[in-house]
Amino acid sequence: MTTIQSLQSLRDRFEKTDKMPLVFLGHGSPMNAIEDSSYSRAWTELGAQLPRPKAILVVSAHWMTRGTTLVDVSALPRTIHDFYGFPDELFAQQYPAKGAPELAKEVTTLLASHHAEEDDTWGLDHGAWTVLKYLYPNADVPVFQVSIDMSKDLSYQLEIGQLLSELRDRGVLILGSGNVVHNLRALRFNGRPQDFAIEFDQIFADRLVYRDFATLADRQKLGSLLTMAHPSVDHYLPALTIAGAANDGDDLTFMTDSIDLGSVSMRSFVFHAR
Repeated sequence: MTTIQSLQSLRDRFEKTDKMPLVFLGHGSPMNAIEDSSYSRAWTELGAQLPRPKAILVVSAHWMTRGTTLVDVSALPRTIHDFYGFPDELFAQQYPAKGAPELAKEVTTLLASHHAEEDDTWGLDHGAWTVLKYLYPNADVPVFQVSIDMSKDLSYQLEIGQLLSELRDRGVLILGSGNVVHNLRALRFNGRPQDFAIEFDQIFADRLVYRDFATLADRQKLGSLLTMAHPSVDHYLPALTIAGAANDGDDLTFMTDSIDLGSVSMRSFVFHAR
């Protein structure tokens, strides 16, 4: 099936809705899932303002693949505790939302040009459920994840976002979860932000405002600052997915724009149709 055919199938099978917003959340430490923090409070407030979607598609920093883009088609995605050294209370957390197998299979077809394949083994990693529990605390909206292909250039994730944008007017909330700056080797437990973290975070925000997504996906232009901000780009790619799904008719709102622990940007942003 061609991309055009898959788009038509998507439009035929899923009823048209008002255009859904696009959300990127800087998720930071898993402890935000059980702590009353400025971040968890902001996510709760955002959840109260968001429309109720038919389904949620999550692109998380914590589902990395190489050479393929996997789409979770499971009916009951498991809650994955993909961390260690944290309190038992955190490991006890569950987010028992249903999956969206029919829609997920359509998304696999939609992303066929980007080597998409179905997967029923993943579930919801902590990049997904630690924020979803605040956005939709009753776990009553179907949710599924799409992986990030770490073997591709940054611009590849912009392309993924552009293809996924078709879901916005079919009642699907696209949620990216990562961090605009994420360098765990440069943490400062006194909280004082690293200069490179402040600089990269501001460049990202400025380019996002001006819709200069090409620069945000250009390793050469970002230079060594990108390497300092992201020794691995896993936490950066979901932000590019959300940028790629945006269009000129969207307004942009920033939230939680602080640097945590010196080298983790908690900047979050929402694109919403005018």
